[in-house]
Amino acid sequence: MYEFIQKALLKCEPENSHDFTIKWLHRTQRTPLSALYTEKTEDKPVTVAGVMFRNPVGLAAGLDKNGECIDAFAAMGFGFVEVGTVTPRPQPGNPKPRLFRLPEKHAIINRMGFNNKGVDYLVEQVKASRYDGALGINIGKNKDTPEENALDDYLICLNKVYAYASYITINISSPNTPGLRNLQYGAALESLLSGLKEAQQTLAKVHNKYVPLFIKIAPDLTGEEVQGIAESLIKCEMDGVIATNTTLDRKAVEGLEHAGEAGGLSGEVLVDQSQWVTEQLHQALGGKLPIIGVGGIHDVASGKARMDAGASLIQVYSSFIYQGPKLVKQLVQGL
Repeated sequence: MYEFIQKALLKCEPENSHDFTIKWLHRTQRTPLSALYTEKTEDKPVTVAGVMFRNPVGLAAGLDKNGECIDAFAAMGFGFVEVGTVTPRPQPGNPKPRLFRLPEKHAIINRMGFNNKGVDYLVEQVKASRYDGALGINIGKNKDTPEENALDDYLICLNKVYAYASYITINISSPNTPGLRNLQYGAALESLLSGLKEAQQTLAKVHNKYVPLFIKIAPDLTGEEVQGIAESLIKCEMDGVIATNTTLDRKAVEGLEHAGEAGGLSGEVLVDQSQWVTEQLHQALGGKLPIIGVGGIHDVASGKARMDAGASLIQVYSSFIYQGPKLVKQLVQGL
C-alpha cells in the first residue's frame, strides 16, 4: 500500500508531493494508519559523542523541516531522526518552483532556501512528540541576517532547542542561502564556532545536560579546505561533523532535464563526492571527532563504504524518497 502511494506521489509535482506527504504523516502518526509505513528494525546500538543511537541509520535534515512528523519517521525504523533546518524567524524560502526530480539518476535538485515555520513552532512540535530516541535539531540563519551577524541567529536557535535535542547540527553548508558557505572557512568559521562553544558550555550548566554540537559541511571542498575545517573543528572543541550537504557540481547529471536548475544536487550521484570528503576528513581529524556520513548513500554497499571511510553513523534523504522505508530496513540489516 505504501509503495503504491509512493509511486503515485513520484508522478506529481515534487513540492506538492512533499507537502502532501508531510501533512499525511503528521495526521497518521500515533494512529492505526501508521501501520502502513511502520518497519521493524533490529536494535544495533552505537554511542557517538556520548549519545546512544538505536541503530546507525538516521534520517537527514531537510525532509521534516518543522519537526511535524518525528513519530512517523521513528516508526520507519530509523535509529535517529534529524529535523530542520530551522531559523529564528519563520521564512517562506525561495520562489517556486524550487524542487526538481532527476529520476534517471535517482537525484533531486532543491533551492528551497530554509523555508520553515520558525524555531518556536519546531520546539512545540518536538514537545508534542512521543519519540524517545536520539533527535537531532538542525539550525541555520535567516536569509536577511547579514553574514557578520550570523552567530546571533545560531545562538537564538541554540538557546531555544538545547533542552529538547540529543544533538544540534550547525548548518553552514546549504548552497541556497546567500553567503552561508562563507562561514566554513578561516576566521569566520572559528569566530562562529567559538561563540557556539561558549554558549554550549553555559547551557550545559543551566540544563545540567551536555548536548553535542555537530557541524554540517559541503561536498564542494578541496583537500586543503577539508584540512582547514578539520583543524578549526578540533581547535574549537566541536563534538562531531556531518559530511556532506548537497553539491553545486552538475557533471554527473549533464544533459538531463532540470540539470541546469540552480540549487543543491543530492541523490545517488553524490556518492563518490561525499565518500571522498569523508575519507579526507577522517584522515584530517585523526579520530579526534566522529563523522556522520550522508550524501548518495542508496544501498548496503554504499552505506558500508561510508562507514569504512570513517563514518560512525550514516543518514539518508534522497534515496529514501525514491525507495521508501524498505531502504532503512535493508541498511540496518546489512550494516
